[in-house]
Amino acid sequence: MSIDATTPVPEVVDRATWQAAIDELRTREKAHTREGDAIAAARRRLPMVELDPTITLTGPDGPVTLLDAFEGRRQLVAYYFMWSPGRPAADQCEGCTHYTTQVAELSYLHSRDVTYAVFCQGPYDESSRYRDFMGWEVPWYSVQGSVESLLVGRDIGLMYLVCYLRDGDRVFETYWTTRRGVEAMDYSYALMDLTVYGRQEPWEDSPAGWPGPFQVDGSLQWTNNFRTGGRPTAQWSRLAAGRSDDLGTRVPDDGRAAAPGGCCHG
Repeated sequence: MSIDATTPVPEVVDRATWQAAIDELRTREKAHTREGDAIAAARRRLPMVELDPTITLTGPDGPVTLLDAFEGRRQLVAYYFMWSPGRPAADQCEGCTHYTTQVAELSYLHSRDVTYAVFCQGPYDESSRYRDFMGWEVPWYSVQGSVESLLVGRDIGLMYLVCYLRDGDRVFETYWTTRRGVEAMDYSYALMDLTVYGRQEPWEDSPAGWPGPFQVDGSLQWTNNFRTGGRPTAQWSRLAAGRSDDLGTRVPDDGRAAAPGGCCHG
């Protein structure tokens, strides 16, 4: 939904009243920060579970092991990218596209002995073409044949953010999260959360009339920040730059397209 002159705005007050309201909120913000620090401290004290370091992934030069994906560093953070095999670029997961686009500069992670990589749940040839189309430079692997061994006991086909630790030639999983937990990768939502109108999503607690859910033929609709014009939003700038989105796939003969919004974010 576009924001125009008819959209409600906050109450206008004098500066002293405004600052007093911010000061009151700041107390809650600081408590939130301290609680986040405490949760991170508890996360560092979690036990861990051992994995087979020889689990096979597929990289640009063919098969590699999970141990190889550490690139010699002690820690590895892997984002599990959802994939729709055989589908064109426009039908691929908008949420995974959104989050992967946020991660660009890896030197700060590397300075703390952390490797970041994408573990795509689809075939390497298709998905690596998507990586090239999007212009991503992060390490990229296919885990299509090994995802069940990596995500033991979890639903396959969701997006996950998983942390690993290497101890010599042994590999351990230390933490995982999914759905809104992967917002750790995202600065766009963090910035939207600071603004008056927020994310403009239906679950948010906003004043009446704020941008967000709206009615279409009696059904509640909302503005999907991840998808625009039938594609993941970030694809449009790549197409405008003349990049090809050909993944070597085609829509099935029945013409059915994958349902947009299939990524699991909520």
